Amino acid sequence: MVKTKKRPVSVSAVAVDIVIFSMRDSELNVLLLQSRKGPFAGKWVLPGGLVTPEETLEESAERHMFAKAGLKNVYFEQLYTFGTVNRDPRNRVVSVAYIVLVPEEFFNPKTNELYGSVEWRAVSDLPKLGYDHNEIVSAAVDRLRSKLTYTNIVYGLLPEKFTLGELQKTYEVILRRKLDKRNFRKKILQTKLLKKSSKKLVGQAYRPAELYSFAKRTPQFAEVV
Repeated sequence: MVKTKKRPVSVSAVAVDIVIFSMRDSELNVLLLQSRKGPFAGKWVLPGGLVTPEETLEESAERHMFAKAGLKNVYFEQLYTFGTVNRDPRNRVVSVAYIVLVPEEFFNPKTNELYGSVEWRAVSDLPKLGYDHNEIVSAAVDRLRSKLTYTNIVYGLLPEKFTLGELQKTYEVILRRKLDKRNFRKKILQTKLLKKSSKKLVGQAYRPAELYSFAKRTPQFAEVV
């Protein structure tokens, strides 16, 4: 009788990983946590964790956002599913990633006892992250750059009121290219995505700048650049 080898028991799980973007010091930043335990102890990782049987993916993402970053009621969307076999050396874990956008100074990030520290890091200068989180951040940056050209989701990175100069700078930093000032302003105003505020930005070296806000802070399609 020929004996067959038994396959090792496979433990499968579904997790969510959350890429939280914000503009800080004129750069696109991502929020990272320093892991205390597990296979990547001491490494920086994205906020996230396992999905429980009784919750949806979105509910899990919202729970982990709040528990590990103190964040809620912000723009977020599903990015992609990452399922490389050995992405987690402990078990077979498939991760559904999400993108989150928050304005600068919108919140002071905080985390729990599972993590040693929490920091904003420029996406242009990230360390080697745990798991496949460098790959996830890269995919999230590509998605953000793409969606900036045909939607208004940049509102998630801006405060309630802003100047057209601040808006253009945000586009230029993320798209990594200069935009013609006259053409940009003409095109963005033609979209009707913005509304002019009655207030102006004062205290600058130049004349007071007009302040604008988004007519709707909900996703809309519009060719912006």
